[in-house]
Amino acid sequence: MTEATSSMLGSVDNGEQKPGSSSLYYSGDFVSAASQRGRVVLEAQNVSKVFKLGLGSKDYISAVRNANFSLYEKAVVALVGESGSGKSTIARLLAGQIPKSGGEILLNGMPVNIKTNRAFRRYKREVQMVFQDPFSSLNSVHKIHYHLKRPIAIHQRQLKRDAVEKEINSLLNQVRLLPADQFIDKYPYELSGGQRQRVAIARALAAKPKVLLADEPVSMLDVSIRLEVLSLLDDLRDRFSLAILYVTHDIASARYFADETIVIYGGDIVERGTSEDVTQMPVHPYTQLLVSAAPNPDALDSSIRDAKVSGALSKPRQTISALTTIKGCRFAPRCQFATDKCIAELPPLLPISQDRMVACWHVDKAIAHLSSRQIPVKTSTVVSPGESLTLQGAHTASKPDASKNTGLDNYISPGMSNLTNIRQHGTISQTVLPERDTEDGSTN
Repeated sequence: MTEATSSMLGSVDNGEQKPGSSSLYYSGDFVSAASQRGRVVLEAQNVSKVFKLGLGSKDYISAVRNANFSLYEKAVVALVGESGSGKSTIARLLAGQIPKSGGEILLNGMPVNIKTNRAFRRYKREVQMVFQDPFSSLNSVHKIHYHLKRPIAIHQRQLKRDAVEKEINSLLNQVRLLPADQFIDKYPYELSGGQRQRVAIARALAAKPKVLLADEPVSMLDVSIRLEVLSLLDDLRDRFSLAILYVTHDIASARYFADETIVIYGGDIVERGTSEDVTQMPVHPYTQLLVSAAPNPDALDSSIRDAKVSGALSKPRQTISALTTIKGCRFAPRCQFATDKCIAELPPLLPISQDRMVACWHVDKAIAHLSSRQIPVKTSTVVSPGESLTLQGAHTASKPDASKNTGLDNYISPGMSNLTNIRQHGTISQTVLPERDTEDGSTN
């Protein structure tokens, strides 16, 4: 392990041997990076979810296994993983939409027990969800006025008719749909995808929640407005002291938007830590694969060749990885470091620094592999004159040290390839093309 890698991972206690083939573990208690923002609001303690495959089948899909994490006031926690990894299942469990198979969910320190419609309604006042698809999450036969009036009538029954109308206009103003009169009497099919998602966010805010579960809120939006929606969520987080769970497969947006990033594979949390550390110095082999898989338009062929040499593409994804018959690490069939122990035993999630945890039997090999090669994820940027949109990041992005460069310094997510990243004092400024139509129809 190089000196640069050691400093990025933080203080490591080499004197204490913990389970696994490496002694690179931290002897103290783990502290979530998001906990510095505020008090804990929602907790998942050993939460699990199992689905039966069929009526006559004895096989089960273990979609989530022993998930442990917390959401904090004014903090964003990102849940990152590929399709089928269990991200949306966790969000639906926390939203109370599906029953958990095991574990405990705590809201404000109290166990959540949803058995009646009244209990569910009380819970939804505190915990709201924004869905991935803004085209199907809104009922096309009702106007925007109805979509906002209904949650107000359910969760704010004390408001009179005039107060309800003022609240509807206020919600549209909060999500930057201005002027509100132009949107209130429209149907969802008359709006763009970004405008629909803003209505969905406004509908969630109508309950005055403390927790917002955002299930890939920008993945189905046009490239030009994704950053605007993330900027909106960032503003709402600070304005209303929201605890946000940001579910995404885009590890770059997690780096810029979230305080803490949790990486999940096959229903298991495999790595967690500050968003900057997880994306800049990924330790778990799966996290390294996620980062290295980011497209590089400048050197796509070389990126594929490097991946083949490293073995990342030689072992395809296993569709049976979530079966309950899998006892060990579910990433083992795809991992170049896997041994018989990885297949037989599930590695525990252990801290390697005060705010970093990894579940891997071969942490030392993974770190050595990270130190020996740079992850090819650099992309070119398009410098264009125009307006500047600002997203207040959760981290202060200091000037990168050349000795710690992992290739992510100029990384842009596939959905933001036409934006230029300018990191200054924790602020991410995005320069977009001029003469772009805005959400309200005007031209910049």
